[in-house]
Order: sequence, then structure tokens, then C-alpha cells
Amino acid sequence: MKSHARAVVIGGGIVGCSVLYHLTKLGWKDVVLCERKELTAGSSWHAAGGFHALNSDPNVARLQAYTVQLYKEIQALSGQNVGLHFTGGLNVAATRQRWEHLRSEWARHRVLGLDTRLVGPTEIRELCPLMDVSEVMGAIYDPMEGHLDPYGATHAFASAARLNGAEIHRHTKVVELNANEDGSWQVVTDRGTIIADHVVNAGGLWAREVGHMAGVDLPVVAMEHHYLLTDDLPELKDRVRELPLVLDLDGEIYLRQERNGVLLGVYEKDATPWAVTGTPWDYGDSELLPPNLERLTDSLEKGFRRFPSLSNAGIRKIVNGPFTFSPDGNPLVGPVPGLKNYWSACAVMAGFAQGGGVGLALAQWMIDGEPDSDIFAMDVARFGAYATRPYAIVRAKEFYAKRFQIAYPNEVWPAGRPNKTSAIHRELEALNAVFGVSFGEEVPLFFAPAGTPARENPALRRSNAFSSVRGECVSSRQSVGILDISSFGKYLVSGPNAEQALEYLLAGRMPRVGRIRLTPMLSPKGRLMGDLTSCRLADDEFFIGGSGYLQSWHMRWFDSNLAGAGIEIENMSDRYGGFALFGPNSRRVLESLTEDDVSNEGFPFMTVRRMPIALAPAIVARLSVTGELGYEIYVPALHMESVFATLQRACVEFDGRWVGMYALNSLRLEKSYGIWSREFSRDYSPHMAGLSRFIDYQKPAFIGRDGALKDRDTPPERRLVTLAIAADDSDATGYEPIYRADELVGFVTSGGYGHCVQKSLAMGYLNSTVQTESDELTVTILGEPRPARLVPQALVDPMGHRMRS
Repeated sequence: MKSHARAVVIGGGIVGCSVLYHLTKLGWKDVVLCERKELTAGSSWHAAGGFHALNSDPNVARLQAYTVQLYKEIQALSGQNVGLHFTGGLNVAATRQRWEHLRSEWARHRVLGLDTRLVGPTEIRELCPLMDVSEVMGAIYDPMEGHLDPYGATHAFASAARLNGAEIHRHTKVVELNANEDGSWQVVTDRGTIIADHVVNAGGLWAREVGHMAGVDLPVVAMEHHYLLTDDLPELKDRVRELPLVLDLDGEIYLRQERNGVLLGVYEKDATPWAVTGTPWDYGDSELLPPNLERLTDSLEKGFRRFPSLSNAGIRKIVNGPFTFSPDGNPLVGPVPGLKNYWSACAVMAGFAQGGGVGLALAQWMIDGEPDSDIFAMDVARFGAYATRPYAIVRAKEFYAKRFQIAYPNEVWPAGRPNKTSAIHRELEALNAVFGVSFGEEVPLFFAPAGTPARENPALRRSNAFSSVRGECVSSRQSVGILDISSFGKYLVSGPNAEQALEYLLAGRMPRVGRIRLTPMLSPKGRLMGDLTSCRLADDEFFIGGSGYLQSWHMRWFDSNLAGAGIEIENMSDRYGGFALFGPNSRRVLESLTEDDVSNEGFPFMTVRRMPIALAPAIVARLSVTGELGYEIYVPALHMESVFATLQRACVEFDGRWVGMYALNSLRLEKSYGIWSREFSRDYSPHMAGLSRFIDYQKPAFIGRDGALKDRDTPPERRLVTLAIAADDSDATGYEPIYRADELVGFVTSGGYGHCVQKSLAMGYLNSTVQTESDELTVTILGEPRPARLVPQALVDPMGHRMRS
């Protein structure tokens, strides 16, 4: 065993071997994998081995498509047969809403470049004669779905990595990890110690234990999962074409052919976590858990109704094996916040659909400093300290039990709630607020009418929130809206080197004392990393605002790029709450809260000041994402209730209204204002996103400067636009395709209804060849093409007079 390595990967399942291979493929040859027993000895060996490219998150879908396409290549490179069966796959709908949902997803596949098609009951029956299609409405057929041999696929990655120079040490248990001052790690094994520049936790079932070695508690939960193998079926005895992989979404069962029988799997409602206090190190490489068929009864009954011949089939084998989940079911990938050169590649529950893509993305991140696409849906930093072990368990159980349920765009599941609440949560509850969740914190979405349940009905079309949101929007444009913004990200950067450090970190110019600037943050390649607001409180003190769900993500970036800069960075997000006021009466409300001069002359647009609000010390910034005259007021959490009481009185006096995030979304669409994770992300450059005007290209040095200059001087293939859509009772939500005649010319990033302009609106990226309003466009919503037109300027106050008044 060597004494030093560029990287040590811990864990020899499909994910660890994929990471190892991709590190060597991208140029790191001096890499090592340590596996405590044999390769595949965790969850990989007993996996069903299915693979597919379909996923509700577009970037995850792209990585899954890459994984599927990689198997032939890795088989040829390694000489190891991976047992590929490209059987095709059916995602089946048996209800109207499911069929609408699948048609909508199929339309999005055009944007993703996935070659899928819609099929009806007759063709479904031809593809899968075992299925009773009497209640089936249709399905998505994907020719690239299928299954493989888990052992062969894992060993193919391992063999290819060895051919590229990697070392693999089986029966080598990592027992200790010690961080060195230079950022390297002592990887202590039962066969010796390796000094590693980087450590990758691909521990699978033991990811929690490998995390504990480094002092981090990753939100990973092992869950029991059953599938059955049947005896041979007469219907398959002489069949030439193999059955497709079938995902019966309404029957809540999946099926594929196994020899002349089938493999039948379920996600039972009685989800069972396994080894919640820790995975035993001696858990075997051929050891299964005792089956519990009683838990499967309801699910199997549904399956037998859809596949009647299976009810009389003999059961050859029952498999109950553990595999890992995160709280939202997506992997935990990337640099672990707070630890230098310690990387996560775990909780990949769909390992044979995602393992190749996870390995590629992580290797790009480690070697190039960033992945090639925005993979925030898999980023370990999407969770914070609130994701405790009990939280992870209840969330993983919920995700498991609802694995096949329709993912409604407006639905927030109840498990693990409430976890974090703002200091005025009870007051907002008393006003009949309906809450969603951001970074574990309850946030108001809208306020239901008094006397009605504070609940939104999950829907693909406009929900019962529609009329309430309309009232909130109209009030905000005509009088004043008040929003709890406690969930926003808030950072205090201070010290004599604060300006110099932020000039390097952020691409925009730093404001003067008392002023505010919008300051994009870029990656080394010049792609967007953040759309932060910089408020300068003093020569050496800045108040930085950003999206609240990016707190761990932001702090990880700050720490990695500003270490040793001689400044202090404090995450104030939980210590400070906040209120946003917007609308023509917002100044009158603010005047009732303070004796400071907040006139237009005394407190102009894009200025910031410390001032007392009611009885509380506050930071007040004059800006608004609604396009109205507006302010953001930040106060210590301990003062939130008293400020709320004062605001409530002012709200009544000036005919104001408490509003939620749905109203904010509607108002910002009317102003054509983009938001992070929708219009702005790692996938886009500043030029594409229309943010070039906020970048100071004259600064001699900032992260991503070379990429930003190149981007500025290169005509973008796509540009960010706003569309008005002739929709009925549903709106675009994201990644719907935009067509000009039959030509795909773009895609939607976000959408909603503009209540004050009475139009369905969407923002999205459009090919630069589409230039004029006269171009006849369509946007596909719930499978139906809807006429759309370009909106050349904001539909409300395009010159911005209101917010500057």
C-alpha cells in the first residue's frame, strides 16, 4: 500500500468505483480506493439493477442519461461484461391527473434531449402482455431503460480505473480519519496509513460512520426495501422480446423480467428505517434482512390487479436489503461544508441510474473546481444543521412511502415540520397563513381567507390559493404588502480587509458607505454562483443578502475562497428576522415606525442605514423585488414580535395586507425579475442572464474574471426573456419547451400568473434567432401547446419610476 495519494475513495460500491474511474479519466492517476470487504459488499450486490434517465430534476436527468450511455463504453474499456439489457421502459398512468403529469414530463424531455414517446393502452399491452390495461390511460416509453448485472457493472468501473493507474485495496477497513493543517488527511486503515490530499466518502451504508470519522453527521438513512423473484411464467416461456422495465406509478409497483419470471418491487407505505443508530461494521457481503411480507400485502394486491397472472405465480426468492436515502431522496454530493478536501458521494439510492453521473460530476468538481452543470439538487450543502438524525429519518420514511406519488409543483409534504420557525410564526398562523419550507424553515406562501382551512390543495392546475394571492398582489400594487423575510440569507462581513476581500469574491463593484449594489458571484469559469445584494454599513462592514436555502452553499464558498483574508464572516440568517414592505404606502408605514428621515431625498433608492424601528435596532435597506417603492427591514429575532405588533397596527391604518411568497413570485414576474435556481444558476453565464450590467469588468482581479470577459465578448446562443402565454387554468412551472412552429427554440425557467396584469407569464431562455414579438411561439403546458408572445419590457412600470419615487 502506498503512503501518499492524490485522493482516497472510501467504499467499493457502484458509486465509489465510478468516482475512482472518473478521477482517472479526467487526469488524476494517483488515486486509491479502500473497501472493507469485497467490491459491491454494501447495497450494490443485492440491488435490482434497473436504470433509467427519467427524473423530475433536469440536471439529474442529464446525469442519469450519461450514466445509461456510459455502460457500453465502460464494458468495452474494461473487458468486463456488465450484463446490459436495454429492454426499454414504461412509466404507466392509470388516472387522469397522472396522465396529465406524464404528458407534461414528456414535453420536458424534448428540452433535455431524451428520446421518449407517449404510448397508449394497445401498445402497452403489446410491450407487456402481463399487464391488464383496462384502467390504463397511457405511458411514457423510454427505449434507453433497462437493467444490468450489479456485480459486473461495479467491477467494470473498478477494472477501468485500474487500467488508468488507480489502486484498489479490498479487505482494507478505514478506521480513522485525521485532518492535517495543510488540508490533507491521514487515512488510517487496518493495513497502514495513507496521506491523502482529498478524501471521498462513498461509504454507502457506512457513509454516516465515515462521516463521523471526520466530525460530520451526514443526513443519511438506511431503509429496508423488498423485491420478489417469481418462478417461471407460462406467458414468458416462448417470448422472444424481453419485457420492458415497468414502473406502474398508480399501482405503486415496478417490474422487470428475470429469466422467464419477473422481479417485482414495491415501496410499501410502512417504510422501515434500518440500523438507525449505526450500520454494523460486520454486516456481511451476502447478508439479507428477514423479509416481512405482511408489510407488502396492500402494495402487492395493487400490483396483482395490474398484473393478474402474478397472483398465482410461485415466489422463488424474497430479497429484503437496506439501501440509503437522504431526506429528499437525492444523493449527497460535493465538498462537505466546514471540512477542507473532504467530499461526499453517498445516499445514491438509485445507484445504477445515477452512479456514473455522480462520479463524473464529483470528479469534475474535485479536479476543475466546479461541475459542468448545476447539480444543486444533489449538493450536500442543500441541507444545514437543522437536518438532524431524527429529521432525516422521518423525511426519508416519508419519501420512501410516497416514492410513486405525483410530485405536484405546489405540494409540501408534512414530515419533519415544523422544524425551524421565524419568531412571528404563531402570529402568522393566527392570520391563517399557509406555509411552505425553505432550508427547513416555515415560510408563508399565502394567507387563506378567515374561517377557511389554512391549506393548499395539491394540484397540477391553479389551486385554491389563486384568489387569495390575487388579493395580496393587488393590495401590494395599490397600497402596501408586508412579507416575513426571516428565511432570507443574511451575512455580516467585517474587518479592515473586508472591501478588498469582497472585491475579489464578487464580480460587482462594492458600494460606497450607506449604498447598495447588486453583486453577482461567479465561478472560476465565469458562470453564475450567486446573485447577492451587498449593503455597505461602514468602511469595514458589509451586510450581504442572498437566497436563504443557499446558506450552507454560500458559507462553503465564502470559506473556501476567503480563508486567510483577515476578515470575519458571520451567518446572521437565524439570528436576524426580517420584514419586506412594498407598495405606494410603504413609506408611510415606515414613517410610522421610526423618527429617521425616510423621505425620498433623505433615504433614496438603493441606500441602507441602521435605524431604530419601533423599539428595535434594525438594518433598513431601500429596495424591492416587486418593482414598487419598498424596503427590507432586518431586526434581531428577539425583537420580531414587538415589531410585528407595530406593523400590524400600521397595516390596518394604511389598508395594507400580509402577503406570502406566491404573491412575491407573481409581482416579480410582472417586472421580469429573475431569481436564483430558476433564471440564475451555474448553468448560465451573466451575459445570457442579463446580469452583465452588474459586473465591474474593469476590476483587475475577481473570481471568474477571464470567463466573464470572454462571455461578455461572445454573442450568447440564448437570452433570458419574458413570455405572456394564452393559458387556461394552469401556468408554466419550469422546463416546459418553447416552440416556433415545430422548432424547439427554448425552455421555461419559471412561471405563474400575473394577477395585476391578468396574464399567465413565464420567464425562460430563448434562442437568439428569435428576435421579435411577431414570432409565433407556443409553450407546452400539461402536454398542450399554448400560444405565447414575447414581452419586450416589464408589464408594470417598465421605466422603474415607482421604486425610485
